[in-house]
Amino acid sequence: MDTPQSGFIKGLLVPGLPQPLLAPEQNEGWMRLRRAFEAARDEIAAAKPDLLLIYSVMWPSIIGHQIQSHPSPKWVHVDELFHDLGSMPYEFRVDSEFSHGFESAARERGLTARCVAYDGFPIDTGSVVALKLLNPDNAIPASIVSSNIYADRAETIVLGKAAADAVAAQGKRAVAVVVSTLSNRLFTEFIDPADDCIHSKKDDEWNRKMLEFLAAGRLEDVAQLSRSIHEQVRVKKVVNFKPMWWLSAAMGQHNNYQGHVYDYAALYGTGGAVVSLTPVPQGVGEKEFDEDDVEHWQGDRQVLDSEDEQTATRRAAGASFPAPPNGADDS
Repeated sequence: MDTPQSGFIKGLLVPGLPQPLLAPEQNEGWMRLRRAFEAARDEIAAAKPDLLLIYSVMWPSIIGHQIQSHPSPKWVHVDELFHDLGSMPYEFRVDSEFSHGFESAARERGLTARCVAYDGFPIDTGSVVALKLLNPDNAIPASIVSSNIYADRAETIVLGKAAADAVAAQGKRAVAVVVSTLSNRLFTEFIDPADDCIHSKKDDEWNRKMLEFLAAGRLEDVAQLSRSIHEQVRVKKVVNFKPMWWLSAAMGQHNNYQGHVYDYAALYGTGGAVVSLTPVPQGVGEKEFDEDDVEHWQGDRQVLDSEDEQTATRRAAGASFPAPPNGADDS
């Protein structure tokens, strides 16, 4: 297969918890994930990309989407949950031109977006872990985009397409890196690292099913199934399964990928995996679009509009209202 001259040439899924970076020796699974990061780093280097674009669910935003554009953010980060593992000093190399281009592309598709560029901006643990392990010498310029906690499927897909617009407009060869666990149930009490395991057998089974699909290159199928997966392996409404929506929209909404699962292990009860996806001319191909595609963000439904007088009167009087039809909630 000829190497594409521009666009997203690879996609990666990596976990964002700090154990593989700061304490891999404390658990055999953490060490395997550390080695998986290193193997994925070699795959990225061999592809010779111009850009690493990080989408991290560990960088939450409230209003719109934020994009890191400081050319050399530098700080010392300590994870808010695992501060006992120590500090993570960092200095990254950010492609400011791309970040501003991404902001413009997002705005052109109707999204609220802005660049952030000031000393000491708190880069999240997931982005720090991903960049320090996948790009330790800053050989490849990077950009980081936040995950809006209120963004629904449509908004997340449009954000992914805006990323593809920006990459294409600048003629870059990019690697998309989504930072997220699979199952997301953390142990809520401190554990001995040697005792770490996936929180439940059900979580482990769903994780392995997702990895089976990704190993077969079925990215869009995983994106289409993400609501069902989210209900099974995540605490509802805490972390949405947005990474696959975003990654599929950015790279291409199909199943023509060569997938490789480097490794899978428990990270404090959650499911951590390092997976790569490379576009190929033909893969599984067939997919079912159970949900509509979207090109331009039209804004939230009229959830903030005032009610009409009759509805307000009925609600005040204690009248009941029917539940929305199945599929009406896009969150």
